[in-house]
Amino acid sequence: MTTFAQAVGQTLAASGIRHAFGVVGGGNILATAALTAAGVRYTAARHEGGAMAMADAYFRATGDVAICTTTHGPGIANTVTALADAAKNRSGVVLLCGDAPVSGPRPHDIDQSALMAAVDVRVVRLTDTETARADTAEAVRIARESRCPVALFMPGDLADRPLPDAPNALAPSTAGTPPAVDDQTLEPVLAVLAGARRPLLLAGLGAWHSGAGKILRELGDRLGALFTTTVMAGGMFDDSPWSLGVCGGFAAPSAAALMGEADVVIVFGASLDTFTLHGGRILDPSATVVQIDLAEHKRAQRADLVVRGDAHAVAVRLLDAVAKRALPVPDWRPRCAAEVARARAGWAGLVHEDASTADRIDPRTLTRSLAALLPEERTVVLDGGHFVAWPAMYWPVPDPAGFVFTGAAFQSIGLGLAGAVGAAVGRPDRLTVAAAGDGGALMGLPELDTLVRSGRPALVVVYDDAAYGFEEHMYAPQGADPATMSFADTDFAAVARGLGAAAVTVRRLEDLGAVRAWREAGCPGTLVLDCKVVPGVVAPFLADLLAGA
Repeated sequence: MTTFAQAVGQTLAASGIRHAFGVVGGGNILATAALTAAGVRYTAARHEGGAMAMADAYFRATGDVAICTTTHGPGIANTVTALADAAKNRSGVVLLCGDAPVSGPRPHDIDQSALMAAVDVRVVRLTDTETARADTAEAVRIARESRCPVALFMPGDLADRPLPDAPNALAPSTAGTPPAVDDQTLEPVLAVLAGARRPLLLAGLGAWHSGAGKILRELGDRLGALFTTTVMAGGMFDDSPWSLGVCGGFAAPSAAALMGEADVVIVFGASLDTFTLHGGRILDPSATVVQIDLAEHKRAQRADLVVRGDAHAVAVRLLDAVAKRALPVPDWRPRCAAEVARARAGWAGLVHEDASTADRIDPRTLTRSLAALLPEERTVVLDGGHFVAWPAMYWPVPDPAGFVFTGAAFQSIGLGLAGAVGAAVGRPDRLTVAAAGDGGALMGLPELDTLVRSGRPALVVVYDDAAYGFEEHMYAPQGADPATMSFADTDFAAVARGLGAAAVTVRRLEDLGAVRAWREAGCPGTLVLDCKVVPGVVAPFLADLLAGA
């Protein structure tokens, strides 16, 4: 006979799950044992929120569904910040968790389904022994096909209940095909394209997930368009000489200027949030914006036309229709070729006045210099905070899977070190480079231990200005108390060494020799850089906000 918990673990393994991250307790320990016995690899986190961030980052870096497993009550409560971020980012994760008994809640139980509803996470509660295997497989199917977190709850009084042995019957795929786009739907878009003189094609993560990269390049070339991406989809068009890089506040000035000249912007798989539009500054107000996206509820305020559909499918139909109608190709590309070449040099091609002091390094100087020491095949994992601008500006990634920006969707910090674990485990073929501010690094510090224990090569860069930099720059001028935003200096290098990592304090460029030596030695384990950065250097995106530009 097989117990209920064993059946759940075995079914998850049979559903193609390869890795789980978690913290065990009474509500999940037996199912976790079944997972590992069935061959699923397991990483023990130090905090349930870290485990969820690891599973989220694993999905973002690999495209494969991972498991976060926790106990009931405080275990699941601790996941909520990272879970909300995963839900808003549409990451395929299964949250395997204990729950109140079928017979009724205990004094320490909470309404976990209500908690999940608050962060828009679907729940599959296993209450029927006859359908437990099928329901478990269904949870994985939903996470995989809908790209969303799914909470799989196991009532506490069922874990050791015997079930008859049975084949792991996997739920058949019921994913509907993307809605068909007919010629009539595309008519307004074709009319706009027929009159376009300076077309810009913008792609987001939805385009990447649909596998639309190649067809979008073909469509853009046929339209004579320039290319750009959201920050999350960076690298999609880097092999095109007409790519301007990332759209928004992280765009280099020459690239942003060209984006602002576009008269028609065709957007595939992007929500057009305030970051992509840099608060409305990036596009000409008179430009016509066409948004193509699967999610009906994600119509952007800036969109003039909306087409609901899969990015790849719509791009194929559009390319065929453009060719059939022999739409004219505008001459924007040849007219702006020199400007595009300058734009492609990005921030690395611009000179800045080095603000380094005797004991602190300019974050621009630091980040530009580190770029030359990093391999091209890398996964950049960011925490949240003011510092994010520097890696986004100076460290290009090979493709969207190489950029894991934790906390961006939910505006949180403290998930970056945990995200580095998920990325490092999921993509061992790429060097994981994690960047965090000192505030986020301290908040997520327990998972630095997990990263070290993983044994995966990882470089951790802490931008240490001894403050919450974004809040300090944004709100101190408005009268906020500086004492609420700043800290005494933290010796991250000493802390990291105490957890088993190699570490160095960086105050000047010569200190980066430790990175060169680490790479020459084959990147053994984790190297932490405690970078004491000049606090007064404000990132361009924030400077624009402060200036009201």
